[in-house]
Amino acid sequence: MKLLTVTVPCYNSQDYMERCIDSLLPGGEDVEIIIIDDGSTDRTGEIADTYAKNYPDIVRVIHQENGGHGAGLNAGINHAAGLYFKVVDSDDWVDLDAYQKILLTLRNLCSGGCMLDMMISNFVYEKIGAKHKKTVRYTNILPQNQLFGWAETKNFNTGKYILMHSVIYRTQLLRDCHLVLPRHTFYVDNLFVYVPLPYVKTMYYLNVDFYRYYIGREDQSVNESVMIKRIDQQIKVNKMMIDACDLYKLTDRHLRNYMMNYLEIITVISTIMLIKSGTKENLEKKRELWTYLKGRDIRLFHKLRNRIMGQIVHLPGKGGRQISLTIYKISQKVIGFN
Repeated sequence: MKLLTVTVPCYNSQDYMERCIDSLLPGGEDVEIIIIDDGSTDRTGEIADTYAKNYPDIVRVIHQENGGHGAGLNAGINHAAGLYFKVVDSDDWVDLDAYQKILLTLRNLCSGGCMLDMMISNFVYEKIGAKHKKTVRYTNILPQNQLFGWAETKNFNTGKYILMHSVIYRTQLLRDCHLVLPRHTFYVDNLFVYVPLPYVKTMYYLNVDFYRYYIGREDQSVNESVMIKRIDQQIKVNKMMIDACDLYKLTDRHLRNYMMNYLEIITVISTIMLIKSGTKENLEKKRELWTYLKGRDIRLFHKLRNRIMGQIVHLPGKGGRQISLTIYKISQKVIGFN
């Protein structure tokens, strides 16, 4: 069995996928790299096949009809032979020194008979034009270099959520929680991180700047104008997160609070994008989203609605909406979603 499976979902990624894959190859035969060619129409499939030919003991390629990011992740999970599972998007890459430390740590934990559910590491925003690179670390939140559970975690500050870039899951845990991501839908990385959390009992935080998150392409899914165009997909993911778990049935309050906070920020982002679009149709979708939450869990609705951000995004009238947008712009750098 491989130690780590790294899935690289690719769609028309010919211009940048090689940087990503080349950064993963030094993992050697402990690592399985699964390249998902998601119905690409450029040279992505050809490039992937070349890697598989040159590195047959490390690289596997799956060619499939286009199904979106979620379909790529589903294929990776279904075919993974590694004990642990990591996603690296094709326009991102990993740091070599951090990579080696992560593999060594996973190797040592496995040899010691440890059943680790989730490893967490740092990620760096490789943002175009930024003078200073922002790094998301968890040093004041999580114990370092030791196994721990949710009870040992401290409050996650805004902007310090565990994102897809920072997480490595145990592969069987992803299968045990029956994680299946929707096809032809962006923003499924939130579901990938969120849905398995109630199954996580043991964690390990390694304070290394592992994942390099490239941000700044005009067509990137986190670009605000793109998010507004794809707002129905953001809402779809938001609703699936609402449906994924009855948070009030979670007995661990640390886990419950973390998941509630994460769901809150995703719901606020959905709401702000709907307000920012300025259309009557999307303002109605805003109302419908919160009505959906109320219908699913009225306690959770009141909890999120009465928090500061919940109150801000519901300020009445055009003036209230402008205040919401102003506060959002101020908080963007803090939140870390831009």
